[in-house]
Amino acid sequence: MNQTTRPSGLKTALSWGRRGTAGATIAREMRFENISHLYGPTRALDDINLTIASGEIVCLLGQSGSGKTTLLRIAAGIEAPQSGRFFVDGQEFGAPDRLVPPEKRGIGLMFQDFALFPHLTVLKNVMFGLTALSSSIARSEALLALERVGLAQHANLYPHHLSGGEQQRVALARSIAPRPGILLMDEPFSGLDQRLRDSVRDETIAILREMRATCLMVTHDPEEAMRVADRILLMKHGQIVQDGTARELYYQPVDLASARFFSEVNMLEGEIVDEAVITPVGTFAAEGKSNGAASVCIRFQGVNITPITNQSAPNGAKLGRVLRRRFLGEVDLVDTAVEGLDDPLQARIRNADNLKPGTEVFVSFDPRDILVFEKEEL
Repeated sequence: MNQTTRPSGLKTALSWGRRGTAGATIAREMRFENISHLYGPTRALDDINLTIASGEIVCLLGQSGSGKTTLLRIAAGIEAPQSGRFFVDGQEFGAPDRLVPPEKRGIGLMFQDFALFPHLTVLKNVMFGLTALSSSIARSEALLALERVGLAQHANLYPHHLSGGEQQRVALARSIAPRPGILLMDEPFSGLDQRLRDSVRDETIAILREMRATCLMVTHDPEEAMRVADRILLMKHGQIVQDGTARELYYQPVDLASARFFSEVNMLEGEIVDEAVITPVGTFAAEGKSNGAASVCIRFQGVNITPITNQSAPNGAKLGRVLRRRFLGEVDLVDTAVEGLDDPLQARIRNADNLKPGTEVFVSFDPRDILVFEKEEL
């Protein structure tokens, strides 16, 4: 086989191995205890306390500089914490005066740049982390991992012969071949285009479920975190500001910044009086909120727009006029001027053909998509 050109007729479509064939591992627990870390004057991590249960898939979510990659590097053993301790199954692996090196931790790593060795074949790349095994057993285990990701037929090719999606699958095979009890993933799908990313991500998570491995994944993409994680940790300024399921973080964001991180929202000013918030477009529930000034978020998908006809107005609806409509594929983004507001409201609407600019409309709101924050929470 020619090693410098991709053989003609080689399949390029994503074709994964049969589900249920990834080898099982013994999942392990991770615990971060009072972890803090500085880069010069910048506090990258600020007293992090966190336990990740065996077999749990957890996403560290946040904007650049929030501390998520630093926490992953401490778990990997690439850096020692400047204060605090890191444990795996109760055994101390990291502290200011103690650092178990990465190769001694039994932890798998998967990075966004794939980190494949260009001078090694696909098979040799996957065998690289199996040095504790004999050559024949290492080869067998590497081929099993490649079979599961659907690339056994590419074993003798070099990385540059492969597409980006195929290279990512080789990186995954290399990570799972030693059957680690923990897998750390740093933005592993960010280099792939959207359609390919969805496929690779979904199959990767299926493999992790089969292995029953514990996984800690870093991402800046809220939708990705919601799709893959048992639990999401939202980080900001080196702290975990919210810890919960996707549903909890979406419907009960801890503050305004968190709400805007997960959703496109219209912003309104309001006044809370007796657990109700009064806004220019109506009065809405504000259960548990104290009286005073408030910021109100209305998600784009929570804005309902219907043309004015002979039918009566929906309950609580305001009058409006469509200003602009932009086709986005599955939905249209509709800007609407609404009585009582200086700025238009934006909405994501399916089947918006009857909402041409200039159309007079009723505007109403889904209470589930209205979030209220006291001003002192900002």
